Amino acid sequence: MTTDDLDRAQAGPDDPRLVRGDSGPDLVLSRSFAVDIDGVWATLTDPARTTEWYGPWEGKGAAGHTIRVQMRFEDGEPWLPMRVDACERPTRLALSMLEDQGDWRLELVLAETAGSTRLSLIHHLSGVDSLGEIGPGWEYYLDLFAAAVRGTAVQAAAGSRTAPAFADYYPARSAFFTALAESYTRRFTPLP
Repeated sequence: MTTDDLDRAQAGPDDPRLVRGDSGPDLVLSRSFAVDIDGVWATLTDPARTTEWYGPWEGKGAAGHTIRVQMRFEDGEPWLPMRVDACERPTRLALSMLEDQGDWRLELVLAETAGSTRLSLIHHLSGVDSLGEIGPGWEYYLDLFAAAVRGTAVQAAAGSRTAPAFADYYPARSAFFTALAESYTRRFTPLP
């Protein structure tokens, strides 16, 4: 059993994990839904539904193409280019985005068992230095996603539905992710 296997065995099924990936650390966050895989996939990819938890997007949503995505829950709601690296309906979506902070490579993997669907968001990181800021942000977006799947996400016009507040995630969850990064560094940095 590897260190990553031990960490998985000790963590709960939806606890964030930091594991060694093919090209560096991978942050893995998961959520489970009592919804079939097609319903979860639609919330993940349909531009009318992504508006509820991330933002709308436009362009050709196919592997090898670049789409424009509005970061609806970020200051200024900017539109950013995002490359679709893989789109394997209904089980896998891989995206990459180049930002000022660096290259963001993301993978969303879905698996269905008996009418329940598990979504794993995998952020392929280049390092763990900013995990205290990155991790809480992904938890926030995944909880917005969960609200959208349940049909309780914010609606632009009515405002009658509730959504998570970012202030509940950052800085409140920052220490957890910083400790996760420190643990990863201790486990995988060779001794001099």
